[in-house]
Amino acid sequence: MTQDVNNARFISTMTKNTVALILAGGRGSRLKDLTNRRAKPAVPFGGKFRIIDFPLSNCINSGIRRVGIITQYKSHSLIRHIQRGWSFLNGEFNEYIELLPASQRNDNEDWYKGTADAVYQNIDILQSSNAQYVVILAGDHIYKMDYGQMLATHVKNNADMTIACLNVPLEEAKSFGVMAVDNEDRIIEFAEKPDRPKHMPGDTTQALASMGIYVFNAQFLYEELARDAADPNSAKDFGGDIIPYLISRARVYAHRFAESCVGAKNGFYYWRDVGTVDAYWEANMELTRVTPELNMYDNAWPIWTYQEQVPPAKFVFNDAGRTGKATDSIVSGGCLISGSCVTSSVLFSNVRVHSYCDIEGAVLLPNVVIHRHAKLKNVVVDKGVQIPEGIEIGFDLAADKKRFYVSEKGTVLVTAPMLLKL
Repeated sequence: MTQDVNNARFISTMTKNTVALILAGGRGSRLKDLTNRRAKPAVPFGGKFRIIDFPLSNCINSGIRRVGIITQYKSHSLIRHIQRGWSFLNGEFNEYIELLPASQRNDNEDWYKGTADAVYQNIDILQSSNAQYVVILAGDHIYKMDYGQMLATHVKNNADMTIACLNVPLEEAKSFGVMAVDNEDRIIEFAEKPDRPKHMPGDTTQALASMGIYVFNAQFLYEELARDAADPNSAKDFGGDIIPYLISRARVYAHRFAESCVGAKNGFYYWRDVGTVDAYWEANMELTRVTPELNMYDNAWPIWTYQEQVPPAKFVFNDAGRTGKATDSIVSGGCLISGSCVTSSVLFSNVRVHSYCDIEGAVLLPNVVIHRHAKLKNVVVDKGVQIPEGIEIGFDLAADKKRFYVSEKGTVLVTAPMLLKL
């Protein structure tokens, strides 16, 4: 195995003998109306990407070029995105990204019951790959990680299973699988979403949390999935069933995200769960900073995606009170800002902002049209929405709650069905 310093990639025979499975079937109900028509991994992010582009890009950059994507909930837009933007791998070299929709592959004719069952129902496809290792990934987090480093840790520890982990504030740990480790990072305790999470040794403010990223020895995984599938008392979930069962029966180790995070600066390791409207808005807003914590301009670890063929962004008019401009913002291709002011916002492709508008703190998904004299503040506007002329959103939250979804922190989510009720 070798470290390619120039490209910041850890490529080895292990990554080439690995298959990755991305669990991308979840709805993400905490994103409210943003996931009424799409699965959470298909939600747009950062001006031109979708959430699933991040684990997929991590796979490609890590040298893992055999990937299965397990889908279930409203997967049409996700499938279309993968077909359009991720078809560049060469099957003649045993490289592929395959879609694995819920298709009732077992005798029980059930849809996927849990994360472990989703993998088990595709076990025949996995076994046919003859892989030595299987990496299981969540499809709904934003981060850059070298899975090759994690595989190296797995092999070094002679582990049966390895779980990627990161430090989280104790009060947030209730939403994670929380683990305790010994001096060699072997996991000795694991609790899925505990009411009272245990803190880390020496730090009463932090807990060691699972990232939902697992490495298995392939044959070991197949045996454990079959055992779990035969257990009538199991909920067929990795966090709730597989991992707690294995802790005292197998060699299960933790892998620290700090060891494989790409682009870490000053001890800070970027990872985001954009699972709520507030978290989604905040993560997009972070990208508008002068030096954001997530570097999307990193040529050594690029984030790949499907990109439409659209013209460059354009700003028109420089009259008094009618100047087309954007500051501290991300403006994607195909956008046209006509005589309006856009500040601290993220505009996806083909957004149109007509004259005399004032846009601040906005996440505008593709094909949004803002008509004249509109004022928007701290909003997320769904794909294809037409904002009426003269409307004000984000200034009177009490009034907004009667028309739109308003989050706990005051982010306003606007979708087309909501506007139809006006």
